[in-house]
Amino acid sequence: MKRLKYKPWFNYAVALCIAVVLYVVLTHIPGLRAGIRKFLGYFKPVILGCVIAYVINSLSNLYERSVFRWIKKEVPREAVSIVLAFITILLLLVLLTLLLVPQLIDSVRLFVSNLDGYAASVNALLDRLGISASALGIDGVIGSSESIIQTVTDYIRNNLNAILTKSVSAGRNLVMFLIAFMLSIYLLAAKRRLREGGKRLLRALTNEDGYAKTRRFFVRSHAILNRYIAFNLLDSLIIGVINALFMTALGMPYVGLVSFVVALTNLIPTFGPIVGAGVGAFILVLVKPWYALAFLLFAIVLQGVDGYLIKPKLFGESLGVSGLWILIGVIVGGRMFGITGILLAIPGVAILDMLYKDYLLPKLEERKRRAELSEAME
Repeated sequence: MKRLKYKPWFNYAVALCIAVVLYVVLTHIPGLRAGIRKFLGYFKPVILGCVIAYVINSLSNLYERSVFRWIKKEVPREAVSIVLAFITILLLLVLLTLLLVPQLIDSVRLFVSNLDGYAASVNALLDRLGISASALGIDGVIGSSESIIQTVTDYIRNNLNAILTKSVSAGRNLVMFLIAFMLSIYLLAAKRRLREGGKRLLRALTNEDGYAKTRRFFVRSHAILNRYIAFNLLDSLIIGVINALFMTALGMPYVGLVSFVVALTNLIPTFGPIVGAGVGAFILVLVKPWYALAFLLFAIVLQGVDGYLIKPKLFGESLGVSGLWILIGVIVGGRMFGITGILLAIPGVAILDMLYKDYLLPKLEERKRRAELSEAME
């Protein structure tokens, strides 16, 4: 086999095999994607539990290194850090609920009380444009508040089965999340045994050199993911706070709701801020159009500051991936795995870039050097 590697036709044969495999995969992408999703669907609670455990483990490690480093024994220090990490997450969820739910209720109440005003504004705009609401088929939507409520009631009555199905699905997802959350507690409690078991398995499957390389790969991938998650959350928090301060200064309504949407969508790379700005502008345009205009202009400026100042300061050169590859990763990840693919696009591309530069490229250069040396000897 080693001799075959240096035959002139060997690389072409390998390339041909890869091309055939790629062709088969590309021609069967819908079926493969459906099969993968169905297979992974059986393990959703386990996968989600692992994700929750991984994220909370980062916070636990932070507590272990900084807050509880005075505890000499490693096992108690780790246990206390895990407990405090879970308490922190639960307190944040409770605080977020207490802040957002009243804001959401007030927003809905204000929206319902202003239905007639919204309808009048839209009708006036259509009149100025010379467009009839009935011609667009939206006369029932922008009529009086009574007609709007009747339209909503009719929609609910006509789509009751679909609404019930969605409600049952939402209930199942909630139960799945609770199961995953409980599983994450067990995973973190057993993380020491899992880590040692993984090391033993890796040593059994590889030699010392392979073990060292694989372990180095996982350590570096873990560092990339950790930095990405931490700095992305911090960046979104900064953007949400700045947005809230701006809206409060201008006396805009829905401050908590819109700022939360902006911060949440900012977690999604490339397209997330656009979605957040669009949703916020849609909410505000129903109150006063100039609110929406001011919000959009501020969102553009804020995203420019975020992209050229805040993110580079936070991420630094830790990822070192060009914007083009990130955009390609976001598009491909979104097409293949939906919102999950978009969220994991940046760390995924960074890990692939690390694999290429640190593992594949040196091997290719070594192969080229050996081939040149072999030709020189002949």
